[in-house]
Amino acid sequence: NRWQICVHHECSNGMKQYKAIVFDWDGTAVLTRSAPVDDVIPLMVGLLRKGVLLNIISGTTWEKICDGCLHEQIPVELRGNLFMGLGRGAYNYGFDEAGGPRILQHMIPDRKGLATVHEGAFAVHRHLLRRYGFPTDIVFTRPNYCKIDLLVNLDRGEALYLQPTEISQLKRELERHGFPGGIKGLMDEALEVSRSFGLGLKATTDAKYLELGLSTKGNNVDYFLTEVAFPRGVRIEDCCFWGDEFTFLDEGVPGSDALMLTELASGADFFDVSAQPERLPDRVQSVGGGVESFLRFLESQLKEA
Repeated sequence: NRWQICVHHECSNGMKQYKAIVFDWDGTAVLTRSAPVDDVIPLMVGLLRKGVLLNIISGTTWEKICDGCLHEQIPVELRGNLFMGLGRGAYNYGFDEAGGPRILQHMIPDRKGLATVHEGAFAVHRHLLRRYGFPTDIVFTRPNYCKIDLLVNLDRGEALYLQPTEISQLKRELERHGFPGGIKGLMDEALEVSRSFGLGLKATTDAKYLELGLSTKGNNVDYFLTEVAFPRGVRIEDCCFWGDEFTFLDEGVPGSDALMLTELASGADFFDVSAQPERLPDRVQSVGGGVESFLRFLESQLKEA
């Protein structure tokens, strides 16, 4: 595997042994949210038993990862090393002494604030329709952000992550509607339209959806590092991050997983498992191989140093 070339460390099997592994869920740890987790759970259990910190950082919500029951497949005594950063930075979860989930930190606005997020998203929808005739749909039922569907005629089915053809599809749609500046121009214009609502909204995209809200995966990363990993003595060079959406969608438009490359995370190792990334940030190593590559990596971490 290509990633083996870059992660040697001082251990007898030649493979760097990490103390904290942070990873995306859909498209990285599992193919789809409804796919069996029989392959990844035993590996997670083995690593948790070794004392490795695991953190699932995903744009989805608690209820949509194994119907909210993922933790029930982990022995109670090991859940203290398991964390989840979910909802695009909205929630950070850990587990209490009885093994039950608890919210460690959140970025959830009050009702008025959430309504303002919705108003900002609708303003973007209306602007794109009025000025360019560009049709969009909006998913409002997210904790602190909205998903603006930019490819309304595309049904992802159960593969709820960036597909190889979607970047070019979005670019064609923008050109067809006379939108200047490509995907970067779209992001800038969306932020400009939403700026009048005064919440400092952040925009990310995975080509199909433009997500507009109060936080990103970067918020999950910084919380985990400052409140969990560093206080436990884990150095940043002992952390690694895995995902399938690091690739730039356009010049100046990083994928959603690239938001994990925060200043605090500088010095960690980053790996992308997507098949054909268009262009990756400098700090990210291309692995390819999808879920299978990530599972092989976890297997290598279980080998005794």
